[in-house]
Amino acid sequence: MTTYDDRASLTDLTSTVERVRRSMEAVIEGKPEVVRLSLTVLLAEGHLLIEDVPGVGKTMLAKALARSVDCSVRRIQFTPDLLPSDITGVSIYDQQRRDFEFKPGAIFAQIVIGDEINRASPKTQSALLESMEERQVTIDGHSYELPDPFMVVATQNPVEMEGTYPLPEAQRDRFMARVSIGYPSAEAELKMLDVHGGVSPLDDLQPVAHAHDIVKLIEAVRGVHVAEAVRRYAVQLVGATRTHPDLRLGASPRATLHLLRAAKASAALAGRDYCLPDDVQALAVAVLAHRLLPTAQAQLNRRSAEQVVLEILQHAPVPTAAGGTVPAPPYQAGPAYGAPQQPGMRRP
Repeated sequence: MTTYDDRASLTDLTSTVERVRRSMEAVIEGKPEVVRLSLTVLLAEGHLLIEDVPGVGKTMLAKALARSVDCSVRRIQFTPDLLPSDITGVSIYDQQRRDFEFKPGAIFAQIVIGDEINRASPKTQSALLESMEERQVTIDGHSYELPDPFMVVATQNPVEMEGTYPLPEAQRDRFMARVSIGYPSAEAELKMLDVHGGVSPLDDLQPVAHAHDIVKLIEAVRGVHVAEAVRRYAVQLVGATRTHPDLRLGASPRATLHLLRAAKASAALAGRDYCLPDDVQALAVAVLAHRLLPTAQAQLNRRSAEQVVLEILQHAPVPTAAGGTVPAPPYQAGPAYGAPQQPGMRRP
């Protein structure tokens, strides 16, 4: 259970995250759900994939998060001619020392922004696999630890766009969540013209939190309590994706772990030291949908992975405080989770 010191940390967490949220929303107009999800992934020690059409603020969101936290930041522009060594680093022979010297690549930062990740070749994309999962880079038999905290925020264009390489399943599975920003409302777009019309708001953005603050907040999130019934509920949701007739590839055990970590971070952001089924429900689409592969028949029927996850949420019994279960209420994931708006459905 959470101790008094942990509860004090959660109080600090909410105030620190609130400062970062306000800082990011000064740049990202009208998308509070997207900002909240990015902070959830940061505190859950995950990586974020931002997928949408060009020009909606994918890179702006990643930069706003990076500049709001006082930590090391590197940006990688993925192109077809980018090499794996450009990301991880390379050993160069030093003639004076007569030995090889390791030159760290762009991955050696606390927040790494990968812009248009699916424009690089699969060989280059695979350079991120070890660093995202094990938080280290191995070059010439030597392993180099990455700094803490470490987060990859990658943007990608839809695979239908020209000049893109679809991310392999192993790469997508390492991203904790995927978010789709979408077009802003008319009011938010008008406000954007006023704010962004003269100068970029990123120029005036100052750090409102330090890297060591984020590390302490991550430790506080780890202490959030998750009851066995909630854990079973998460396992039930992920297991349903592996037997669904519209899916040829379900979610992995890593997805279950990511879903639970994200739910704990969401509970901490809400000021709670315990996790509810609502936390799992609210993040299910964002955490699971990008890992799923629909069958050919489902694609012909225009059934998306997001719709399948929503269907699973509707049919999975929800655990109660009394120890039993109740039928799942009609549920709809919000726009932050990349799910289409479904008429006749409501958030719990």
